[in-house]
Amino acid sequence: NEAASPYGVVNALVTNDLNGRGVFTANINGESFSGEATRRAGSSRDGVANGAGNRGGFLNCQYSMNSATMGTGTCRMSNGATFTMHVGQ
Repeated sequence: NEAASPYGVVNALVTNDLNGRGVFTANINGESFSGEATRRAGSSRDGVANGAGNRGGFLNCQYSMNSATMGTGTCRMSNGATFTMHVGQ
């Protein structure tokens, strides 16, 4: 969307603890976001990742894994910017 286009490609990192959750971090336009990624209850594929920014923003992501290491989803920043997410190694 128009709100996301000035940012270009954004990279995020999820460190998986192998128990259905992990640590989520991203850096967008100089704002550092950190939070948690978890799988939805009862699902081995679908999950959410939320991060709070050091400048007061927040990031909310929804994703679905196609395999143990590959998936897709979307992320929305508090300013309305929406990004397509590609999960992979």
